[in-house]
Amino acid sequence: MKAWKIDRLGGKLEFVDAPMPELRAGSVLLQIQAQSVMSYLEAYLTGQLPAYRAPHNFIPGGNAIGTVFAAGADVWHLEPGQRVVMSSHLVSRENVDEPGQILIGVTSPGGVGDALQESWKDGTLAEYALVPAQCLTPVEGLDHVEPAQLVAVTRCVVPFGGLLRGRLCAGETLIVNGATGAYGSAAVLVALAMGAAKVVAAGRNTAALEALARAGGARVVPVTLRGNIAADSAALRAAAGVGAHLALDMVGNAKDTNATQAVLGALRRGGRLILMGSAAVPLPVNYLTMMFNNLEIIGNFMHPQNAYLPLLALVRSGLLDLAPIRPIVFPLSDLHGAMKSAAEAESLELVVITSGVRSQ
Repeated sequence: MKAWKIDRLGGKLEFVDAPMPELRAGSVLLQIQAQSVMSYLEAYLTGQLPAYRAPHNFIPGGNAIGTVFAAGADVWHLEPGQRVVMSSHLVSRENVDEPGQILIGVTSPGGVGDALQESWKDGTLAEYALVPAQCLTPVEGLDHVEPAQLVAVTRCVVPFGGLLRGRLCAGETLIVNGATGAYGSAAVLVALAMGAAKVVAAGRNTAALEALARAGGARVVPVTLRGNIAADSAALRAAAGVGAHLALDMVGNAKDTNATQAVLGALRRGGRLILMGSAAVPLPVNYLTMMFNNLEIIGNFMHPQNAYLPLLALVRSGLLDLAPIRPIVFPLSDLHGAMKSAAEAESLELVVITSGVRSQ
């Protein structure tokens, strides 16, 4: 098979002829149809993101739409020819308090995750990938959706995990901080599908916020942040009405937490703030404000293993329309072009790599 392989982050990246992975118990050989490209993939592969940990001599890439080519022993529900979506989030199966976890083909948080990563080191930037069965979810009733469009669910599932953790209920008001980013814009669409009465889309790019409001409809209220915590908090609270029930922070690599502090100040009593971004500095909080207003701050990484089941149900029902997320398609051989495009893509654009698998 053809695959992209790198000797180490920051090292030599090559498009090579690689051996087909060998099945093992609990695994599935996945024939890749399409995968989305992270906006920061080039920075990641060139070693510019020191927080990421990866093995040597591995195939990167962390999500995919594909079909089951073959299933190993101890796989009971997945069969050859079945269409599936792959999550890169792998959590070890032992019944322990803190099981190891990784993002296959992307990173390990350390500890047991490093050993788990060595066991499942290769990702999806290839024609085929060996995947733990627990990372795959069957895609039912969506045969009419092309792989390049369907792969948008791999973007949507990340904020969906945060909204589940934050207990978003139908009829509530939500603030999305970082709504002009890839995951933030997806969060707005997912929250509407989940029944949010109002979504306040917050960010610094007015044009992108207005485009998102057009895509989302009348329940989306854009608010341009100016960097002044008190003024931004007042604007967000006014847009939410009497304050928001829930806020989802999706800002990536923020150099300050002004926007997050403004969002926290726009919550109503009993409000919840979900942290899913990657601020590079600490978040200061006011102890008495938190206590008197019964506020919650909840950190969340990724999503539950079964999250794709309800998310795909939202797509099948028509509640979640993937069409506003526009695919820009590249072949597997043009990874460099895809990475450049992904770094420049607008929030409602999704760079997709299709594998073009040869017949066996």
